Amino acid sequence: MSKLTTIGETLSEKGVSRRDFLKMSAMIAAVLSLPRGSAETISTALAASTRLPVIWLEFQDCTGDSESFTRAYQHADPAISGATDPTISSLLLDILSVDYQETLMAPAGYYAEQSRLQTIQNYPGQYVCIVEGSIPTGNGGTYCCVGGRTAMSIVQEVVSHARATIALGTCAMNGGLAGAAPNPTGAVGVRQAAPSAPNLLVIPGCPSNPVNLVASIVYLLTYNDWPARNSAGLPNFAYSETIHDQCPRQDRAENGQFVLAWGDQGHRQGWCLFRMGCRGPVTRSNCSRVKWNEGTNWCVGAGHGCIGCDSSGFWDKRSPFYASVSGSPD
Repeated sequence: MSKLTTIGETLSEKGVSRRDFLKMSAMIAAVLSLPRGSAETISTALAASTRLPVIWLEFQDCTGDSESFTRAYQHADPAISGATDPTISSLLLDILSVDYQETLMAPAGYYAEQSRLQTIQNYPGQYVCIVEGSIPTGNGGTYCCVGGRTAMSIVQEVVSHARATIALGTCAMNGGLAGAAPNPTGAVGVRQAAPSAPNLLVIPGCPSNPVNLVASIVYLLTYNDWPARNSAGLPNFAYSETIHDQCPRQDRAENGQFVLAWGDQGHRQGWCLFRMGCRGPVTRSNCSRVKWNEGTNWCVGAGHGCIGCDSSGFWDKRSPFYASVSGSPD
């Protein structure tokens, strides 16, 4: 079995200072809503931890979660990334050893399949399996095959030897778009396709936010378990409060100030988007806090209502996305 590089060694090789490492640890502690002093605990644990082996499976998906993952990583050269301060996303490829990922890996065909099998053999009970996309069950699962095998058989094999499993994105949570009515392929999420998946964590979103992925994995490496989850497996730190309760436009709703048409005076002045179909009152997520693109913005901040993409079955339950709504969000 080959020796895994520690995260501390990896960061040191890249010239990351202890000050910057502590700063990133503090930001992660804040995202996780951990008590004061947790940043030191996180930094100490990460420095001594080996990079976490990952098998990342992609099935019925649009590759959105993979794209979100790759776009989140801050380039080490500020001249390329445009960033000078460390972000949570900076840790992505430093804490993970992504041994199999269809979108990113160089091998193809037989050699790609060998990469997955070698990780299973070399790190049994040590790697994390990340599943992106839904798994079809119709017609014996033949609607999605990789290397001549069904997605169902692959996911069941990989999770059976994993330390833990992550259902990443709404498709992996419960079928997503492929699972929307009439669901011709019988698409389901990880929990339905692999009921025995060990220590399952669900991080929904269309796509999922990489900050929540990083924070959850850092917690695992620090405390040897996932952060507290609800009954559906979603981490409480990210999915316990509604979008509306955290929305900076909430006071507009309380004052009866609603956007009634795209581009009207209220829209230009940042009024509440509820009557334009915003699903913020029924969607639980931390989008307004962690935002996207290194904290640049988020859907409502950009002037668009929440479409509820973190919600189970949102394609069926939350559409049409632009239907006018009367009343108030409360």
